[in-house]
Amino acid sequence: MPFVRGTLMRRVSAGALAVALVGLAGCSHGPRLFGGSKNATAPAASSGSIGVNGYLWRATLDTLAFMPLASADPYGGTVITDWYVNPEKPDERFKCTVYILDSRLRADGLNVTVFKQARDASGAWVESPTASQTETDIENAILTRARQLRLSNIKG
Repeated sequence: MPFVRGTLMRRVSAGALAVALVGLAGCSHGPRLFGGSKNATAPAASSGSIGVNGYLWRATLDTLAFMPLASADPYGGTVITDWYVNPEKPDERFKCTVYILDSRLRADGLNVTVFKQARDASGAWVESPTASQTETDIENAILTRARQLRLSNIKG
């Protein structure tokens, strides 16, 4: 019986070593193991980098820096702010959600939604319509900032 158990353990160890080597080879920088190909021109996110355009991401955070941040997901490209009350108008507050939809710096790679609430007579917050131009203005401010960041990076 000890001889059989030793043989079984050697086979299990060899199998575990083979699986570990295949897994390690899949992590290398060489050709992919299981049919995948490395395309140098594809804008894929590598490990440790964000999954969206970095200029749009940084520009979004810069543009909305005056608002408290509720959530930011650099891999999914989502920035959600918390409610912001302008000290000059304490009876209304705003909240923004920005979706970065592309890994390229493009105008259609950005979606901004603005929510507005106004305080009613009883002191409760009630949904209120926002001006349609508000979302466009924030998108344009983010895109302008992203272009500035890109140009400053190109110039050095």
